Amino acid sequence: MRKQEVLQRLRDCGVVAVVRGDNEEQAMKIIDSCIAAGIVGIEVTFTVPGALGLIEKVAKKYKPEEVLVGAGTVLDPETARAAILAGANYVVSPCLNVDTVKLCMRYQIACMPGAMTIKEVVECMEAGADIVKVFPGNLFGPKIIKSILGPIPQAQLMPTGGVNAENAGEWIKAGAVAVGAGSDLTAGAKTGDFDSIVTIGKALIKAVADARA
Repeated sequence: MRKQEVLQRLRDCGVVAVVRGDNEEQAMKIIDSCIAAGIVGIEVTFTVPGALGLIEKVAKKYKPEEVLVGAGTVLDPETARAAILAGANYVVSPCLNVDTVKLCMRYQIACMPGAMTIKEVVECMEAGADIVKVFPGNLFGPKIIKSILGPIPQAQLMPTGGVNAENAGEWIKAGAVAVGAGSDLTAGAKTGDFDSIVTIGKALIKAVADARA
């Protein structure tokens, strides 16, 4: 699937699930629950043990038309390249690494480096970022999106950190093109309550859709 199609599908759904887990088995259950909720973007972070194998497993299990698997917490181009070879449709980083963005551009893979200030957002855009991950979003709340878009209305922003079903709509109304949901979405995994992930995932998608309507 071409990069622009990947980006459009992520924007259309509006929710990217940030998957962390104690082990591969737990992470896979989280992923299946997020997919059952209707979330299209699944970001497998490299903090998960065996993350590379998990990305490959998800990429083989689901077609890009069904699910878009991404690699998260990517700190360098070596990790990005390995993830792409494993089947990642997009690459997400907590901060900007220019060489990582260059590699993604070379292979036309969507890239979302992280930023926390207007200066960092501009640097991400200048490097070629497709979407800038505003992280950690819980330090500022939705108002940071409006503050950034004031002087830089062309920025494509996706907040991650502190996003939940209650405030997801606020982030979208503030101008975010999508939201990244992590611990607020997947907390139930710690107690084996994967049904709660499905419920929260559906609520997140509805909150985004309602805010856009």
